Amino acid sequence: MTYNLSTEEENKEITKRYKDLLKGAYQSFTATDKKEIRKAFEIAVEAHKNQRRKTGEPYIFHPIAVAKIVAYEIGLGTTSIISALLHDVVEDTEYTLEDIERLFGETVGRIVNGLTKISHLNKDNDTSLQAENFRKMLLTLNDDVRVILIKIADRLHNMKTMDAMPVHKQLKISSETLYIYAPLAHRLGLYNIKTELENLGLKYTEPDVYDDIKQKITQSKDEQDKYIESFSNFIKKSLDKEGFKYIIKGRRKSIYSIRKKMLTQGVSYDEVYDKFAIRIIYESTLKDEKFDAWKIYSIVTDHFRPNPSRLRDWISQPKSTGYESLHITVMGPQGKWVEVQIRSARMDEIAEKGYAAHYRYKNQNERESGLDDWLNRIKDSLENPNGNAIDFVEDFKLNLYAKEIFVFTPNGDLKALPKNATALDFAFAIHTQVGMSCRGAKINGKLKPISHVLNSGDQVEIITSKNQKPSFGWLDFVVTARARTRIKNALREDEKLIAQEGKEILIRKLKHIKINLTEKVVNELVSYFKLNTSKDLFFRIGNGSIDNKQLKEFAAKRNNTIVNFFKNRIKRNPNTELINKDEVTEKYDSLVFGKDEEQLDYKKAPCCNPIPGDKVFGFITINDGIKIHKTDCPNAVSLRSNYAYRIIPAKWIDSTKQEFKAILKIHGIDHVGMVNEITQVISNNMNVNIHSLNISGNDGIFEGKILLSVKNKTQLQKLSDSIKKIEGIDKVDRIYKL
Repeated sequence: MTYNLSTEEENKEITKRYKDLLKGAYQSFTATDKKEIRKAFEIAVEAHKNQRRKTGEPYIFHPIAVAKIVAYEIGLGTTSIISALLHDVVEDTEYTLEDIERLFGETVGRIVNGLTKISHLNKDNDTSLQAENFRKMLLTLNDDVRVILIKIADRLHNMKTMDAMPVHKQLKISSETLYIYAPLAHRLGLYNIKTELENLGLKYTEPDVYDDIKQKITQSKDEQDKYIESFSNFIKKSLDKEGFKYIIKGRRKSIYSIRKKMLTQGVSYDEVYDKFAIRIIYESTLKDEKFDAWKIYSIVTDHFRPNPSRLRDWISQPKSTGYESLHITVMGPQGKWVEVQIRSARMDEIAEKGYAAHYRYKNQNERESGLDDWLNRIKDSLENPNGNAIDFVEDFKLNLYAKEIFVFTPNGDLKALPKNATALDFAFAIHTQVGMSCRGAKINGKLKPISHVLNSGDQVEIITSKNQKPSFGWLDFVVTARARTRIKNALREDEKLIAQEGKEILIRKLKHIKINLTEKVVNELVSYFKLNTSKDLFFRIGNGSIDNKQLKEFAAKRNNTIVNFFKNRIKRNPNTELINKDEVTEKYDSLVFGKDEEQLDYKKAPCCNPIPGDKVFGFITINDGIKIHKTDCPNAVSLRSNYAYRIIPAKWIDSTKQEFKAILKIHGIDHVGMVNEITQVISNNMNVNIHSLNISGNDGIFEGKILLSVKNKTQLQKLSDSIKKIEGIDKVDRIYKL
């Protein structure tokens, strides 16, 4: 549609939209509120006066529309409306954050700052600008959730007005929307906005699919309306008889949800049966609303046969988004299964407006809900804003969209966790220190490993040990962001200690080969071993993955004057930052298969050409050995569906950080306390974990086998040497079968 308003018409339209904003707001404004909103509006008009959108419209249309979504659809107040009107002012115009703070105060200044994108990064920083902007926005959850709510409103209006943009921009913005903004809207209870964002995302990422489903929904609209009327007629009389004030309406499944169901279940549009639900919204007091919900349930099931496996009670136990409703599936008229949602007007408003409505009611009744718990939990995962921005956003996303399970503590308290959470996730949900020292768990009274996946209704008791420490293997099975963040932090602390020890070891080892540890030598070593920083070097010396032989080879090459000449020509300039830069990089140098993490021969599949670090799986071919595919390979779904028995788990690892299982066979003369001495030596040796210990004695001679986890061969050798020093030990050998 071509935009062609005159200046006078434009000014009238701007005034009209501004008045609509004030009329439709969630609250009535005081004179002071109106004055502040007017001031923000005038500054926004002035600041954006020379800007146009891609459609040709004045840019000011956009901030007004965002403020309107914030006021109408989310229900936020004056501060948020002012911030929405000003959200692009600092980024796009001459106004500074100081100006905004001076004119509107610190709170508005902080929100606008949270909404202002990072426009550039240090070029030396190999970082995704988009991931950094996501991180900046997500970190504001610690300070003010309104930043994210306004950002979601901003994204919704941009998605609604994207037709004038080039296709590549449409695809980029839609992908971002489906990746982070729709899940965020869902998690904050903004179901209507979430649905709209998902539908618009599909419209631009798969336009043909979107148009096809939309057309079919439009064609079946009259039929659905008649069905809802037919259903309502059956129960209206009973509801009226009980004196309920209510409305019955239909809720169609969104285009995006239908598409998702078609993909996950492998069905056509016509085979998706629950394309709409019937919603009964009743008036009630807070005291009676739970009782009334079950009363309406009883009336509905008097008329229609319920499916007992499809009862969802989110009134007794609300979702952690704050969502409350009773869902039942009944056999409706014409023999069709239909979902019926029963909720009070209060519950419906929270379901429609999410976060803002939840807190409006909370202030009245001081009711705690899962949304408070979730916001508190999410703040835990934001405690470590350093490190890789992409990892940060991925970890954050673990807390979005996850379906929930509910498990009990030994005292009978209920804890909400994401689906597929393990005993270790539960331990970290109780307390960080409980997670750090978690050794196992009793699930419903039975002893289980920390990797055991929990189910709703499980009662979990955590078993701890003061000798337990986090390992990299834990990251393979935890699913909560809290657990992942805590484990990564602990591993970084361990890396620092190992690196400090490694530096001391390196000084001693270099002295033996007549080299002093200087800044220049450190840079040469970092370059020689193809590492990024000095900490990488010290860490790998400390854990034994760089040994004496490799250091001697370095010294020999260093002393070769010809090689040295060329090395100096191409070597990076000495950089003092390398000495202190706080980093230990992942070097994906090995691919392992199966539960036992074996190293096997493999080939890369040409259809997806995986590279080290990609998420992969192994496929056993008939004539060509094992081929590895990326988990999102175009052929992955087909291979998993048709040849599941030929799939083997695989992953890239950094062999310097991975633990491997090894078996030691020991032999010697028995004496009292021998077993205690052996276990003491092992636990004091770089925190090596014992998996099993089997020792048998015969007439004063003993023989034993120990299964343990070690980082590498050097660590195993060091451990063997330490065990040999125990009085009475005759032989220590490595064997390969228990």
